[in-house]
Amino acid sequence: MTKEALRIVYMGTPDFAVESLRALVEGGYNVVAVVTMPDKPMGRHGSVLQPSPVKQYAVEHGLKVMQPEKLKDPEFVEELKALKADLQVVVAFRMLPEIVWSMPKYGTINAHASLLPKYRGAAPINWAIINGEKETGVTTFLLKHEIDTGDIIDQVHIPIAESDNVEIVHDKLMELSGQLVTKTIDSIIDGTFKTTPQDSIKEVEPTPAPKIFRDTCRINWNQPSKKIYDFVRGLSPYPAAWTTLAGKAVKIYECIQNKQNTNNNQSVQNNQSTQNNPNTQIIPGTITSDGKTYLRVQTADSTLDILTLQLEGKKKMPVADVLRGMQLPENALLC
Repeated sequence: MTKEALRIVYMGTPDFAVESLRALVEGGYNVVAVVTMPDKPMGRHGSVLQPSPVKQYAVEHGLKVMQPEKLKDPEFVEELKALKADLQVVVAFRMLPEIVWSMPKYGTINAHASLLPKYRGAAPINWAIINGEKETGVTTFLLKHEIDTGDIIDQVHIPIAESDNVEIVHDKLMELSGQLVTKTIDSIIDGTFKTTPQDSIKEVEPTPAPKIFRDTCRINWNQPSKKIYDFVRGLSPYPAAWTTLAGKAVKIYECIQNKQNTNNNQSVQNNQSTQNNPNTQIIPGTITSDGKTYLRVQTADSTLDILTLQLEGKKKMPVADVLRGMQLPENALLC
């Protein structure tokens, strides 16, 4: 079979999924239809419908688009069957019912943004960075009942730099996913692909990567600086780690670690009571600042300097710009 003859139905929704669809279209593969989420109501009254990034690309390239509300809807299932797809490709889409994923002759492959079995779930890139991983990657695998547990076909690895945030890693993996999807499909076409059951990979512990909610993003300052640093970059720029100052939310987008000990005078230079008694334990979340250039926060083992933040009701700004327009409360504390 050739790539022109292999009938592919592609399923995806966000920007991350566009790159793999582009790789298929520009690579000359036979994409017979694209399945994506229904248009999302936007605007003040929800009167404007916003198509998904995948739909926008599909429409621009004249591809058939399907947008079922429910994937078990009999009308949708029959329309899908009528396409006589040999293979379905899923990238950043919904959980599929068996009646859908088992339909094609060659099954359904998924490109997942982690090195399975690590980071199964909705937010693999975020959790890999939050947990301080040194590498991640993309995995293609065959769908089965339990989410992200199917037999692995192929993987590609990339390092996570100490300074990388979610946006940087997302964009790297997005490009790699397109390359891996086409490589995987080529191996299916020429019959060289092999699969590895995930439960046979004994040296890797399965790791969850659950969906992230607002409460998930709240910073606990009573932790080591490295852990908070990874937490901030693992949520930056979206949805963003947050804390509160004087009862109002503050989003933290970027910070750097200071290596000094908690009793180092630099970390407490604006706290008069601590200067008088250098053995006083500083409360995690305590702020020190010169009011112009830096905003330093005490952690469980040292301090962090906040570089970019957003006060409630304000725009995202560098710390120096924020300090010019605000007066820090006395004994300011982030919590």
